[in-house]
Amino acid sequence: MNTKITAAVLAAATATVALSGCGLKEGLTEKANGHVKTVGYATGAEGKRDKDARLPEWVPDGAASITEVIRTTGSERLLRFTGGTLPAVCVPGAAAAQAATLAAEWWPQGQESRTDKVCGEWHVLVQGADVFAFKPETSVSTRS
Repeated sequence: MNTKITAAVLAAATATVALSGCGLKEGLTEKANGHVKTVGYATGAEGKRDKDARLPEWVPDGAASITEVIRTTGSERLLRFTGGTLPAVCVPGAAAAQAATLAAEWWPQGQESRTDKVCGEWHVLVQGADVFAFKPETSVSTRS
């Protein structure tokens, strides 16, 4: 077999193993609008222990089926989970004024405009057993 092809296959296999997490669903992709990382956790408590992509404190420890899309070059985030009771820090509030630029197959288009609670910097909507949350981008670009 060609040495260059063998080296390329070995490098790709090594990269795949290096990027896979232990029990953590994670992916990192380059999008036109910045780097995006997707993480998933079985429980809120598990997600809060992840030092690289820590869930917000207001997410209930007993929340389940958690998926989050994170802009690694800014502060925008999309979050979805089921179960758990929102804490008192989550209060009725206005929907997000800023449109989401992140996307996920589980995030209905325009969902951020339907949020009716605020948990710190997050805009939140409880829809049946599902909780959807959006943290708008707060980074300011200095580019002209």
